[in-house]
Amino acid sequence: MSGEEALAGLRREAQHLIAELAGPVRRIRLRSGPAVLEVEWHPEDLARADVPLQRAEAAVAPQGAAPAGPPAALTGPSVPGRAAVRAPIVGTFYRAAEPGAKPFVAVGDLVRPGQPVAIVEAMKLMNEVTADRAGRVVAILVEDGHPVEYDQPLVELDPT
Repeated sequence: MSGEEALAGLRREAQHLIAELAGPVRRIRLRSGPAVLEVEWHPEDLARADVPLQRAEAAVAPQGAAPAGPPAALTGPSVPGRAAVRAPIVGTFYRAAEPGAKPFVAVGDLVRPGQPVAIVEAMKLMNEVTADRAGRVVAILVEDGHPVEYDQPLVELDPT
């Protein structure tokens, strides 16, 4: 199967999947051999049910290719002079060790090097994210339960 045929098949599968889902979809990623189809809707498009699949941004990359980077909507702007604790792995970001538990850190907290600030779950393994320097938490850049990319800023620190 050629790359074009695989991509056409992925497009059909994405359209069927979207049609079957009850709620709005923000991102879909499908893979078939070396072809990958990733579709992401802009926030203003999420509220519109009439936005067709073709209006979405679609990217095709060979399997194993490096990700283009984190979505801009999740990271927010960087502030000069502030350090960021970054994701050590691709996965799902969690602020607490378990649902309903107190978050590891909150805005305003002082952290020390090696202190856990979050967890990134990847393939059912919980990977502790620790601060690499001391500082005061000034921003948590990702919402709890959202996907993160490798090296994506998660928590912004103001050095103390």
